[in-house]
Order: sequence, then structure tokens, then C-alpha cells
Amino acid sequence: MTKILVTGATGFIASQLLFDLLDKGYEVRGTARNTGKAERLKKTLSDYAGRPIDIELVSADLSDDSGWAEAMDGVTFVHHVASPFPPTEPKSADELVRPARDGALRVLKAAEAAGVKRVVMTSSIAAISAGWAGREPPMFDETYWTDMTRPDKVSYYSQSKTLAERAAWEYVGMDGVGLELAVINPGAVLGPAMSKDVSTSLSMVTAPMNREMPAYPKLHQSVVDVRDVSKAHIAAMQKTDAAGERFIVCADTLWFKEVGDILAKAYPNRKIPTRELPTWLARILSNFNPQIKPILPNLGNERLYDNRKAREQLGIEFTPAKDSILASAKSAEDLELV
Repeated sequence: MTKILVTGATGFIASQLLFDLLDKGYEVRGTARNTGKAERLKKTLSDYAGRPIDIELVSADLSDDSGWAEAMDGVTFVHHVASPFPPTEPKSADELVRPARDGALRVLKAAEAAGVKRVVMTSSIAAISAGWAGREPPMFDETYWTDMTRPDKVSYYSQSKTLAERAAWEYVGMDGVGLELAVINPGAVLGPAMSKDVSTSLSMVTAPMNREMPAYPKLHQSVVDVRDVSKAHIAAMQKTDAAGERFIVCADTLWFKEVGDILAKAYPNRKIPTRELPTWLARILSNFNPQIKPILPNLGNERLYDNRKAREQLGIEFTPAKDSILASAKSAEDLELV
């Protein structure tokens, strides 16, 4: 039986990926910094599946070499999903860049040493479309990279995803020749959550529902369902011609206010905000709210993404953004996050 490793196994995307891989009959091993979460992960997957699910969870940290050789033992494919995604901008880019870039290289080197066939890595559209403020093309495709010539226009998170992905491609093109790499570049990942250990991107839904924002920043954001991200990962693992390719994975692109409008219509009793925050006011508020600072370079800029490659080459039929938003909202209620 083919054995597969999933890094960051307790995370939002990874949990869905683990479930889908197990459902397809693969033998799966996960990594986590804290293996004490193993029983909680098993319970989460079992509750979601409606049947007992067992999974091997091993200790491996992106900042440390120890544990990775053991994690890779007997593995044919690796899904590298783990990467830091904080809710607020850290004090320096290095706090995100180092663990993302060095962690990706650590996984790739361990995979190559263990004779792994292919690594499928979760990157982000943040590695494609950041830094283009005011110069966006009509539509971004996989040939575009975030413009790092003006780092002050690129959030630390976008820098970390860009530099980590570039380092991964450079490694397989040089020292890691023979190891195959495919990269998934999702937008903001929404959809049903299995546990309270959710992605930062779900704050797009939970913040309005909790009335944590009186109005929405004028931000254009791509959206993709977590189930589609998982499908893309598996297809990129299975399909021979996916090696050496990046795949934009997003269904639709919406203004934040449109997300609010969808939620307000679905939950009229919650009095969800529907107003849009003027850009000039957002810039002033960023001096007092650190959550706003990372998005300042993108305020007011429309960004569209070409998902044809994922549809045609990976066979992904994308879930409409509205359905993903409402699935996030329902699970947030069920998990008492709102």
C-alpha cells in the first residue's frame, strides 16, 4: 500500500487532506510539533467521518532536523502543508520567512534523502500576486510571481510564501534533481471546519459574524473551498504531468463587502455589518490595529486569477465561493466559534 506523509497534520487544510487520503484507501502518516494532539486529531477525523479513524502522528518541527528522517521512512509521496500563518503581522519578516523557507527546504531534503517520489507543496496566491499594487494584469496566471523588488509593498506573509516557494523550486532544480515537485497556490481557504483549529482565513467569516469589524476594508480576495484544495493536492500527487507545475486554486474573487452581504442575507438576526470602510480611514486605523497593516498595499486593487490549469489539468470543479462562505459559517456556529 502506498504510504503518504502530510506535514502540519492538525491544521485546517491538512485535516481535510488526511481525511480524503484515508477515504481513498491510502496509508497516511502525519507530522506535528506536538504529538500530544494525536488523540484529538483521531477524534476529530472520526467524528467527521462518522466512524473510527486511526492515524500515525510523528513529531517533526520545521525549525529542527530531528524527526524528519523517521517521518519519511517508507513514504512514496509527501504533502507539505505546514507553514506559519499568523493573524497579525509579526515584528519582522524573518519571523515568517525563516520557518517557511527553511522548513520547506528541510522537508525537501529529507524527502530526497529517503527516496520520496514527489512532494506536493501548499504555497499561496500570495506568492503570485502581491507587490503589484496598481499594476495588476487583467488576470494572474501561474507564470506570475510576487514582485519582491519593493518589499515595503509586500506583507511579511506574502514574502514568506514567495521566498519559500522559490527556494523549493531552486532546490529541486539543483541539489534535489530526481525529486518531483508540484505546487498548489490557493486563495483564502474557506469551507467546513472539522475543529476549532482553523485557518486564519476563516476570520473572513467569523469576524463579521462576531461583529469584530464595523465595516469592511476595500479588499479584493480570492476564495477556494478547503475540499477543493485537498482534491487539488491529491490530483497533483496522482497525475504524472503535474510534476514541475504550479496550480492556482481559487473559485471566485470577491470584495470583502460581498462576503458580508452573503452572510447578512443568510443570518439576518445577527446584524452583520454591510458597510465598506473608506481606504483613507483604513490607513489611519492601521496605526492602531495591527491586523490592517498587512493588507494596506492591496486596498482598492482588483485582482483576478485564471484557474483553467487546475480545472483542465487536475480536473477540479470548483465549489462556488458563496457555498464555501456559508459552509464556513455553519461550521463556525457548530463549533461555537461565533
